Amino acid sequence: MDVSQKIKAVRQAEKVTQQQLSDLAGISLSTLKKIEAGYQEPSVTTLSKITKHPSFEKYALWLISDKTLPEAGQISPALAHSGQEKETLPHSEKKIG
Repeated sequence: MDVSQKIKAVRQAEKVTQQQLSDLAGISLSTLKKIEAGYQEPSVTTLSKITKHPSFEKYALWLISDKTLPEAGQISPALAHSGQEKETLPHSEKKIG
């Protein structure tokens, strides 16, 4: 999956439109459309603008390296709504009080 496809996957995982992503990230809608269609590679500035937004920063590592690190909050769209993005601690059998 190339970075253009990844940006589209991130947008779809977050259930936002192209217009909403362009508004949130501060990039032009026409640029985003060209990127998602594969006509234009995203610049470092564009990737930075997308991943600096709180809704999308969790995808930064995956966008540039294909890697995830859920324990650090870095996930892929496949993990976005599976509950993997939040670390849960095991329950203790020890009673308190």
